[in-house]
Amino acid sequence: MSNTLWIVIICVVVLFFLGIRIVRPTHKGLIERLGKYSRLANPGFHWIIPVIEVMYKVNITEQMVDADPQEIITNDNLNARVDAQVYFKVQADEDSVKASQYNVNLYQRQIVSLARTTLRNIIGTMTLKSANSERGKINSELHETLKTETSSWGIAIVRTELKEIDPPSDVQETMNKVVKAENEKIAAIDYATARETVADGEKRAKIKEAEGVRQSKILQAEGEAEAIKLVNEAAERYFVGNAQVLRKLEAMETALRDNSKIIVPGDAELVNVIGEMAGIVPMRKK
Repeated sequence: MSNTLWIVIICVVVLFFLGIRIVRPTHKGLIERLGKYSRLANPGFHWIIPVIEVMYKVNITEQMVDADPQEIITNDNLNARVDAQVYFKVQADEDSVKASQYNVNLYQRQIVSLARTTLRNIIGTMTLKSANSERGKINSELHETLKTETSSWGIAIVRTELKEIDPPSDVQETMNKVVKAENEKIAAIDYATARETVADGEKRAKIKEAEGVRQSKILQAEGEAEAIKLVNEAAERYFVGNAQVLRKLEAMETALRDNSKIIVPGDAELVNVIGEMAGIVPMRKK
């Protein structure tokens, strides 16, 4: 009896340890009994009946799958190498965990296949240039399609990321040349605009300088005219009837300005004029 009891005790202990299951906080446990769903196991300690019950652990954290790179023909008949990533998670409620195991087979592979097909459908209707410039639109459409198609899988599509859209090497080289030419064109336009601005500034400066010279000459001419006017007024006032004498005096003043020596005939009328201005009256012969 004692040996039989020990054997029973040992079998119970072995069965107990064989039925121990620990579920981590990152997982949920799905327990089946004889091939039929039995219950959901939350994180913590659990015990199942060995052989009769089986536990499947389901990861409920956010996961990422890479939609393997593929060649897609764009609407302008160019081959583009496209790669994307999909971020998803199994929702933690019981129905979602059951759906991820019973409604779809290997959901990770299904998501990859669905993402690749969706990318071909989206990018195939776009040109290569528009596909590169509208990555946000492609991500949005991919996300919405995956969200709709996986709604019965108990999976939440968190986000999608388009990693690359690479054209063939010869097309890429041509595109680089086009971009370089556009940049050079913009630089040339900016340089021409700058030079035009400088030239316009220099033009305005010269116009102002010329306007200043013009005003200066006008003022000088006005001053000379005013001086002539005053001289004429003085001549009319003090030299009435002696206009010819005044003109001769002005000519004499101009001639003597640089200490020039002029020889004039003794009986010239100009000598009499100078003498009269100096207060010398020439002697008249009797």
